[in-house]
Amino acid sequence: MNPELHLILCIATPLLGAGGILAAGQRPNLREAITLSTAVTLFALVLALNLHPEPYSPTARPFEIFPALTIAFSLEPLGLLFSVVSSGLWIVTSVYSIGYMRGNREKHQTRFYFFFAVSIAAAQGVALADNLFTLFIFYEALTLCTYPLVAHKGNDNALRGGRVYLGLLLTTSIGFLLVAMVWTWQLAGSLQFVEGGLLTGRLEGGTLLALLALYLFGIGKAALMPFHRWLPAAMVAPTPVSALLHAVAVVKAGVFTVLKVTVYIFGLDTLFQSNAAAVMMWVAAATLLLASVTALRKDNLKARLAYSTISQLSYVTLGAMLATSMGVVGGAYQIAAHALAKITLFFCAGAIYVAAHKSEVSQLDGLGRVMPFTFGAFFVASLSIIGIPPLAGSWSKWYLMLGAAESQHWAMIVVLIISSLLTIAYLMPVPLRGFFAGSGNDNQGFQWRNVREAPGTCVVPLCLTALACAVLFFLGDSLYRLILPIAGQQ
Repeated sequence: MNPELHLILCIATPLLGAGGILAAGQRPNLREAITLSTAVTLFALVLALNLHPEPYSPTARPFEIFPALTIAFSLEPLGLLFSVVSSGLWIVTSVYSIGYMRGNREKHQTRFYFFFAVSIAAAQGVALADNLFTLFIFYEALTLCTYPLVAHKGNDNALRGGRVYLGLLLTTSIGFLLVAMVWTWQLAGSLQFVEGGLLTGRLEGGTLLALLALYLFGIGKAALMPFHRWLPAAMVAPTPVSALLHAVAVVKAGVFTVLKVTVYIFGLDTLFQSNAAAVMMWVAAATLLLASVTALRKDNLKARLAYSTISQLSYVTLGAMLATSMGVVGGAYQIAAHALAKITLFFCAGAIYVAAHKSEVSQLDGLGRVMPFTFGAFFVASLSIIGIPPLAGSWSKWYLMLGAAESQHWAMIVVLIISSLLTIAYLMPVPLRGFFAGSGNDNQGFQWRNVREAPGTCVVPLCLTALACAVLFFLGDSLYRLILPIAGQQ
C-alpha cells in the first residue's frame, strides 16, 4: 500500500465506520458488528504502519492552506505509540460498551457509537499530525465530538458536566494554546515539528517561561491544576465514555501533545538549560500530589478514579519538564501503562454498577466475593498504577526516577515516592473492602455458586486489559528502543 494513503486511511477508517453505524442504527446487532469490525480494521492498519522499511518517513499532505501552513500527516515514534494505544483499546472498549449499554438499557446508543468512532478518528489525527497546526485542528475536533458523549444522558447533571467540559477545554485551547501557536509562528515562521526543537536558539529566560506556560496550560486535556475541573465534571457520562476520556483518547491526547511540544517545538536541550522547565515541573508535581490527596477524600468510585487520572497524567508532564532522555521515555511509557491500567479500573467500576448498582467505595464491602474477576482485575490494575513489578506501571516510575536523577532534581524522586504511597491509600481499599470486609451476617468464604458478575461482554474486556498490564511489562525494552531516538540518544 502507498505509505501516504496508508496514513490517511488510519484517519478515514473510523469515519467510514461512523457512517456505517448511522446507516445501521435501527439494527443494533449490525451496528455493533460494524463498530467492532471497524475497530479491528483500524488496529490492523496502525500495526501495519510499523512494517514499512522506513516507518517514520512517509508524509501525506491532503490540504494546503498556503505553503507554510498545511494539514499534513506523518509517522514518528510518539505518534505511533499513541496511535497503537488508542486504536487497540477501541476494540476492547467497543466490546465492553455492548455489555454496558445493553445491560443498563441506555438510550441513544446509535449516537453513542457514532460519536465514539468520530472521536477515535480525531485521536488518530492528533497522533499522526505532521505539524502543530494539524494537531490543533484535530485536538479541537476531539473536544467537540466528545461533548455529546459526556452529555449523553441528557439530564441536568449531564448537561451541566458537559458545559464545564466544553467550556474549560475550549477556553484553555483558544485562550492559551492558540496564542502560543501564534507566538511560535511569529518567532519561527513555521509550526512544523522539528527534530531538536523548532524554537532552539530563538528565545530564553522569562519569554521562554511565558511561552512554555501558555502551552502547558493551553493543553487543557493534560489537566494541570487549576485547569482540571473538566475531568471530574465529565464523570456524569456513561462508564465507556469515562474509559474513552481517561484511557483511549482525550487525556492521552493532552499528555501526548505535551511531549510533542516539548521534544519538537522547544527541544530538550533548550529546556534543560533553562529554569523555565523547572518552574513548570513544580506545577506538575503539585498537581500530582494535590490530586492524589483529593482522590483520598472521594467516596464515589468514578470521582476517585477521575482525580487519580489527574495525578497520573502529571507524571507525563513532569517527565517532559525534566527535559532528559529518561524523562521523555518515562513519560511516553506512562501513556501506554496508564492507559491499560486506568481503562481496567473504569471497566471494573462500570461492571460493579451493572451487576450490583453500587457506585460508592463505602458500598463495596464483601462484593469482591461475588465479583471475583472484576475485583481481581481492579487489584492488578491498581498494582500497575502504584508501580509494582512485574506490571507495566513500574517501568514508567523507574524511568522517571532515572530522569530526575539525570537532571539532578532529587526532590522529584521524593515526589514520585510520596505519590505512589498516596496511590496505595486511595486505590487498595477498593479490592481490600471487596474481598475481606463485610457485615456480621456476610462473613462466609468465597463460593463459586455465589458469583454474580456483570455480563461477559463487560468482564472479558477488563480481564484482558488487566492481563495486558503484565504483558506490557515484558515489552518494556521494545518501547524503550522505540522512544529513545527522539529523546536524543541512539
